[in-house]
Amino acid sequence: MSADRRSFLSASAVAILAASGASPLRAGQVSPILPAPMIVPRNGVRVDPRLLGAKGDGNTKDTSAIQQALDRCAVLGGGEVVLADGVFRVGTLRIGSNTTLRIEQGAVLQGSDDIADYPVIQVRWEGRWVAGHAALLWAQEARNVQLTGGGHIVGSMAFKGRIAPSGLRHPALMEFVEVSGLHVSDLSTEQGDMWSIHPVYCEDARFSRLAVHGGADGIDVDSCRRVLIEHCRFDTADDCISLKSGRGMEGTTIARPAEHVTIRDCSFSDRRWACIGIGSETSGGIRNVLVERCRFEKAHTFSIYIKSRPGRGAFIENITMRDLDVAGAGDGFLRLNFLDSGKQDQFPVPGMEGIPRVGGFTFERIAVRNVPVLVDAVNIHPGKPLIGFTLRDIHGTSERGIALANMQGVVLDTIHVDVKAGPGLTVSNVTGRGLQGAAKGLPVVRPADVVASTPFRLGEGLAPPN
Repeated sequence: MSADRRSFLSASAVAILAASGASPLRAGQVSPILPAPMIVPRNGVRVDPRLLGAKGDGNTKDTSAIQQALDRCAVLGGGEVVLADGVFRVGTLRIGSNTTLRIEQGAVLQGSDDIADYPVIQVRWEGRWVAGHAALLWAQEARNVQLTGGGHIVGSMAFKGRIAPSGLRHPALMEFVEVSGLHVSDLSTEQGDMWSIHPVYCEDARFSRLAVHGGADGIDVDSCRRVLIEHCRFDTADDCISLKSGRGMEGTTIARPAEHVTIRDCSFSDRRWACIGIGSETSGGIRNVLVERCRFEKAHTFSIYIKSRPGRGAFIENITMRDLDVAGAGDGFLRLNFLDSGKQDQFPVPGMEGIPRVGGFTFERIAVRNVPVLVDAVNIHPGKPLIGFTLRDIHGTSERGIALANMQGVVLDTIHVDVKAGPGLTVSNVTGRGLQGAAKGLPVVRPADVVASTPFRLGEGLAPPN
C-alpha cells in the first residue's frame, strides 16, 4: 500500500533485523521491576511540632520546631511528624531515616521567601554535582522516608528562574539523595520556576496519588533504580516527568543509570516542553522503562521526547510505552533526537564511545487525536544506528506521518492513522518490516566527532554547567 495515501496502514511484521556482527536490542516488552515494600517502624512515636513551638500561622518561621520534631523521630528509631490545621512557613527541612512527615488535609507546608533559609550544599544540576541551595524538603543517605497526609506543599514564588543572582541553583521543592525506601503519596504541590520533585541515586521509590503543579519539571528521576510513579496528575510548565542519569565524563565515570522505572495511570499537561522526557542527560545510561495506561492531555512540543547527543556516551535502551491516549500535542506524539539535544558538557565523552547506544523501543496500543506529527525520528547518528524499534496498533489522526532514519530492526504493525498531508511514512537507511511503499527521506549528515579538549578528573567543574 502506498505510503503517501491519506490513510496509512502498515503491513504486519515479526522479524527483527540487525547489522552484521551487532548484538541487537530487540524491541519487546519491558517487564516492570517494582520497588520493594517499604517497612516503616511502628514504635508509636508521633510528634506534634506545635508542642515544640511551631505556630502554623503562616507568618512565623516554624523551621526550627519542625526540624526538632523530625530529628527526634530519627534518633528514636523512627516515628511520625504530624502537621495539622495551619500554614507552616519554613526553610529547608531535612528528613531522617524511618520517618514519616504527615501533612494532613487543611495543612500547608509553605516555603520561606528568604533564600538564606536554604543552605548551600552539593546538588545535582543539569547532570553534574555543583554548589546549590538545598530543597525545601531534603533527605540524604536515609532509608524508609515517607511523606503523605492529603495536605499541600507550596514552594516560594519569590525565586524567579532556576539560578539565583549568586549563580547558585535555586531550591527544588523536594530532593532525595541516596534514599533507600521512599514513598511520597496523597499530597498536592505547587512550585515556582525550579523543579518540584528530584530523587537522585534513590532505590525503591514510589510516588502515588500526587497532584503536581509547577513552573518547571514535575518529577526528575535522576540515576535511580526501581521507581514507580502511579495515579498522579501533572500540570507543569516544563517536562511533567524527566528521566536523567548525569552528563559528560562525570556522569559516565559515576555510571549510575536510571533503570527499572514504571509510570502508570497518570495524566499529563505541559506548558513548555514535553509530557515525558527521557534525557538529554544520559551519561550514566537509561534502561528498562515502562509507561502504560496514561493520558497525555497537552504538550508544548512532543508528548514523548527521547533525547541525547554525541558526547554523552552510555545508552538509552529497553523502553516500552503502551495503552496511551494522546491529544493536545503542540509538535507531535513522539520525537527521538540523539544528535543535538541539550548543551555539550565541558568534559564530553569523546569519539565513538561518546555516541549513545539506543534501541529496544516499543510503542503500542496508542490512540492519537489531531497530532501535528506522528513520529519524528530522524536525528539518529548514522555511525551508531538505533536497533529495535516497534510501532504497533496505533490509530487516530495526524497532520503528518512517520519519519525514520538510521534504524535497524524496525517493526511497523497495524497502524491506522489518518495522515492529512505528505507521505504516511518516510525512511532513510532503515531496515525491518512494514516499510512497504515508504517515501525516501534525505540522508542524515554525520556530525563532527566529539573530541576531549582537556583531561577529566572526577571533582572538576564545580561551577554550575553553562
